[in-house]
Amino acid sequence: MACSCGSVKDKNGKTAGCNNNGACGTGGCNKMNVFDWLSNMDMPTQDRFDIAEIRFKNGRKEFFRNSEKLMLTTGDAVVVEVPNGHHIGYISLQGELVRLQMQKKKVANDGEIKKIYRIAHQKDLEKFEEVKKREMPTLYRTREIIRDLKLEMKLSDIEYQADNMKATFFYSADDRVDFRELIKLLAGEFKIRVEMRQISLRQEAGRLGGIGVCGRELCCATWLSEFKNVATSAARYQNLSLNPSKLSGQCGRLKCCLNYELETYMEALEDIPKVEAPLLTEKGEAVLQKTDIFRKIMWFGFKEENTWYPLNIQRVNHILQMNRDGKRPATLEIDIVEEKVTTGPLNSDLDQMDKRFKSKSRNKKKKGKGGAPGNQNQQQGNQNQQVQTSGPQPNRGNQGNRDNRQQQQQRHNQGQGDIQGPRDKQQPRHNQGQGDKQQRSNQGQGDVQGPREGKQQQQQRSNQGQGDIQGPRENRPQRSNQGPRENRPNRDNRGGNQNQNPNKPKPGNQPS
Repeated sequence: MACSCGSVKDKNGKTAGCNNNGACGTGGCNKMNVFDWLSNMDMPTQDRFDIAEIRFKNGRKEFFRNSEKLMLTTGDAVVVEVPNGHHIGYISLQGELVRLQMQKKKVANDGEIKKIYRIAHQKDLEKFEEVKKREMPTLYRTREIIRDLKLEMKLSDIEYQADNMKATFFYSADDRVDFRELIKLLAGEFKIRVEMRQISLRQEAGRLGGIGVCGRELCCATWLSEFKNVATSAARYQNLSLNPSKLSGQCGRLKCCLNYELETYMEALEDIPKVEAPLLTEKGEAVLQKTDIFRKIMWFGFKEENTWYPLNIQRVNHILQMNRDGKRPATLEIDIVEEKVTTGPLNSDLDQMDKRFKSKSRNKKKKGKGGAPGNQNQQQGNQNQQVQTSGPQPNRGNQGNRDNRQQQQQRHNQGQGDIQGPRDKQQPRHNQGQGDKQQRSNQGQGDVQGPREGKQQQQQRSNQGQGDIQGPRENRPQRSNQGPRENRPNRDNRGGNQNQNPNKPKPGNQPS
């Protein structure tokens, strides 16, 4: 495929355009390029189709008849016939493909088709380049005139004819514009014949060109010549967000590429069920959130949750049928929730053993707490026994010492009887602490050496003695400031005899 950049040369014989020598692949040098897929085939020369397609500025194309039987090549500059003059264009297509293009565009092969004069010379091309230099100054000046006249129109492009006798002004407007006064001013200032041609916004973007959001050149500037209507329903069918800034192209209208894959989406949507209401389940109402058309997966979510559950179209149809029958599945995935059978753990025997040992340890702790007072009495008896044994031991063989002990025991028993009698007949208890201490010491030794029945009797006597000492509850002194029980003084050792050794003999009874 060749274009004007490879066939047209300047005065010095260098290739004009992008210097790609006729291999412009992007279409920047020759917009609306057409690939001749019959160029490598041997075509008949006698019955060859005599009409060629000529391209002009910014991709505008028309058909002209090669009545002179010129040997033309794609990309050659030719001089063609136009009303009231001539113009220069470039061959874009010839042969049988031109016949197909004429049928597509519904152009009749009759006498109204203009003819090709000749192949353009170098002088024709130089003159044409000088004429094209007037286009930009004319464009700026015309916009100033339009602004002064306050016309609601947008001037986008100007094309001068090669003979410098006529200029075509391309504009776009929303409403009808009265530009009769504008034509008079332009014709008087530029000394040319003026033609005003209104184009659409899509055609305007195609003439100006540009780069789309996809990174390629605009379709309307490279290959798209017919513009179809694009509706917002095309975006809905393709599950696109209805954001005007993303769906609009450079022309300000919906992108033409929204129609490219619309038929494929319409075919895929035939298998997708229509969900017009939420799916009813025992868990709640599931609302449709998203649909993957080609994978045929639909995502549903509950109002109370942020999680989406993917379902295939078969499952969705099944739930819809259940809802029509008045039934509700348990969840979106399953219809009925199976009851879980409670089974014992794998190591149930080990758990039972652990529980058994725990109960034993708890019983031991309870027994230790309950036997604390008895242990304290036993410890106190042991201490008394140690004190008794640590003191000076009298001679056991001495009869005097034995008599002293018997007398001391009698006095102790008499003091104990006095204590247990009426409170008004009780004797002073200053000297009774030693006898009580001796008695408790003997009882502690009996507890250590005697059987369990002796311990119980000792506990009963101790409780009875405490009750006799304390008397009625209302006559007891307050014990709020006495501190813990362990730090309280011994009841039996009152009167300052707490530190006396009960086994210490009196001075009068010491053995000689």
